[in-house]
Amino acid sequence: MTTGITLVLTIQTKTILYLIDNQSDNCHNKFIINYYFKPTAPLEVKLSMKKIILSITIICLFATLGFSQALKPVQIDSLVTISLPANFLKKDTLGQQIYSGNGASGYMVVIKAKNPANTKPLDKERDLNEVLKNTVNDIQKQSRTGHIMNLRDTTVGSLKAKVFTLRVDNSNTTGESPQLRSFILIYTREAAYTIEYLIPEERQDIAKAELKAFSNSLKIAPELQRHDQYVSNDKGISFGAKVALYGGLPIVLIIVLVVVRRNKRLVA
Repeated sequence: MTTGITLVLTIQTKTILYLIDNQSDNCHNKFIINYYFKPTAPLEVKLSMKKIILSITIICLFATLGFSQALKPVQIDSLVTISLPANFLKKDTLGQQIYSGNGASGYMVVIKAKNPANTKPLDKERDLNEVLKNTVNDIQKQSRTGHIMNLRDTTVGSLKAKVFTLRVDNSNTTGESPQLRSFILIYTREAAYTIEYLIPEERQDIAKAELKAFSNSLKIAPELQRHDQYVSNDKGISFGAKVALYGGLPIVLIIVLVVVRRNKRLVA
């Protein structure tokens, strides 16, 4: 039984961790290597995605999906806990951890990637928004036929997170069933977390309960706060406020000048 493949590449002293997952529950199909959250520059946060397509002959990744497995809490680290199938697999290589397992209806993956020690902290919330936005776009770029659904912000504990579903439809080219990949993305100064639930689209109704249980089981310790994501809580002046301030100020000055001139005439 194969539930996932981990590949570690070291190129020019940079170690990159990939997770290979299936793009179909049929046999003899292509696999995609997914690379999530990984800042690459020490002075600014840049998230890059790599895509390698491998043609692999394998029996079936989802051969055991029909066997129900109860979820149990798993401590990813001292601050993050989530429930996974009882016989989940864990890969821990060079400070990066991947947890994966087959549930009753879908395939679950949790990736924790530590940020480099010299990664510059994000300054403001808009910087965090940019990091999350870039990561969503990079995940979408992995698939030529994938598109983002139900993209929204959410809060997990005190942390800001991004939630969305990537629908991948290769039915016109390969005849395989479309897939739904539900993501939760969390970024902190110390590490980034990618939570994924993968199912064939035809299973979405029967998988709702398991997806909800999996997603809701994600717990963040109260020690993790927004300042662990970005340094400053100052959001600056909003666009609307800027319009009101810089657009309204000249009008106020004109009114003041008119009143002053009128008063001078009355005094004269």
